Amino acid sequence: MDADVSESAGPPDDPAAGGDKSRPGSGSGATPVTGARHRRHWLRWTALGASFVVLVAAGVGAWLYRKLDGNIRTDTSAAAELKAYERERPASVVHNAENILLIGSDSRAGDNRKYGRDDGGSQRSDTTILLHLPADRKSATAMSLPRDLMVDIPVCHSADGTATKKQFAQFNWAFELGGTACTIRTVEKMTGVRIDHHMVVDFNGFKDMVDAVDGVEVCLKKPVDDADAHLKLPAGRQKLDGEQALGYVRARKSIGNGSDTERMDRQQQFLGALVNKVQSDGVLLNPTRLYPVLDAATKALTTDPGLDSLKDLYELVRGMRNVPTDKVQFLTVPRQPYVANRNRDELVQPDANRLFKRLREDDPVAVVPADELKRDDEKNNGKNNAATDPPEASGPSPTPTYSGNNAAADLCKQ
Repeated sequence: MDADVSESAGPPDDPAAGGDKSRPGSGSGATPVTGARHRRHWLRWTALGASFVVLVAAGVGAWLYRKLDGNIRTDTSAAAELKAYERERPASVVHNAENILLIGSDSRAGDNRKYGRDDGGSQRSDTTILLHLPADRKSATAMSLPRDLMVDIPVCHSADGTATKKQFAQFNWAFELGGTACTIRTVEKMTGVRIDHHMVVDFNGFKDMVDAVDGVEVCLKKPVDDADAHLKLPAGRQKLDGEQALGYVRARKSIGNGSDTERMDRQQQFLGALVNKVQSDGVLLNPTRLYPVLDAATKALTTDPGLDSLKDLYELVRGMRNVPTDKVQFLTVPRQPYVANRNRDELVQPDANRLFKRLREDDPVAVVPADELKRDDEKNNGKNNAATDPPEASGPSPTPTYSGNNAAADLCKQ
């Protein structure tokens, strides 16, 4: 009988047979089966802990996503206005190339009233840039449009639905008369370029973005003291915070020759330095640094329905993140003083139309600093027209060169 029990039940200390592993003389109790049980126990708790962390992280991520996504404002009225005039709008020429109109609003309403008088909430486009992204996404070209450029503004509708009259006036009136849609239609009529998306940025949004990247470096040849722009700076290299940066890009009479053309050049150079700062500091690859930038940027933006989500903006940025800074280039549309009023601008033709054609057809454009272009022109006895395509006689034409800058340029070495 004892032999039978021994064979069927196993050793008295065997946990698998119900033995008491803790009784004196039974050994350490750390049998292979016990160790496996402990390992399973800890694996369960580790898995539960990891699952909890993942859930918390996912919850935080979802909350941050919703917050950033909710920051973006959608311009539905512009979309409706553009749809009503769809038949008049130019068609897209090159698949996957995109043209985005960036508009800096000069509204003095709310927190912006310290920058000037608030005329009942009226606003004009202080800065307008046509950003062309080619289909191959190997470069980006940003063309500034002077606010004082004399253009044909079509019939538009104001916020209360009132129709405005067709008129020949300075460009920034379009934004005041009919908002974003009127500005887009004016640009499309002038250039023949289809605007795929638009973004409107206000003063405070611009300041917050500069602060989010911990400032941007610039160089000043002379000290600046401009009460209107709220700007007082010494000469030399220095890092500007958001408030100073806004004064720097808005200042007109206190820096350089006081022209709007020079101010546009300064704005382009600053935007290039901002792009360079974001890329060189690895902001896009560092979540702790990226979030404040995204928060500031999304709060600053009012966009069309095609760009009004974080996902849409991410897809846009993802397509540009591998563009070298020296291929992010800025230029101003060929312009000259308007013959009837030297305080206004007019297009230089046929140079401007040739540039518009290249953007429409996704052809390359090159830029060099104005001084370098001037030297080349003088060397060629004035025959080097920077905005003119070479003759079509033999083989493919070289890329035409325009006065401008790129984001890789060091502003203190120019």
